[in-house]
Amino acid sequence: MGSNRHHAIDYVEITVRDVEEAKRFYGEAFGWTFNDYGPSYAGIRDPGGEDGAEVGGLSSFGETRTGGPFVLLFSTDLDQSVRAVRAAGGEIVQGPYEFPGGRRFHFTDPSGNELGVFAES
Repeated sequence: MGSNRHHAIDYVEITVRDVEEAKRFYGEAFGWTFNDYGPSYAGIRDPGGEDGAEVGGLSSFGETRTGGPFVLLFSTDLDQSVRAVRAAGGEIVQGPYEFPGGRRFHFTDPSGNELGVFAES
């Protein structure tokens, strides 16, 4: 049996304009690696997984749009994550700011998707 848990978030797909550019950005900013399924899709490999298991995907099927679920990533060093996002070509659109229990910031990737990163205080 796999590690899937009942009613837990299992997989998140991020719609992007260019899969190769998105792979470069997320790989450079967060060290993500991918399983390639052609020019329109790449699976996001679980950062702690040894078996190539996926936690999400980058898809160029459909149009990018704002709104919908908001994806938050965890960081052990928020300031380093801010620097990595900027160095990879992302734009910080909010923060970093304090919230109960920690700090976080929001950024947009090269396709315009907005995600957040948080760290515990």
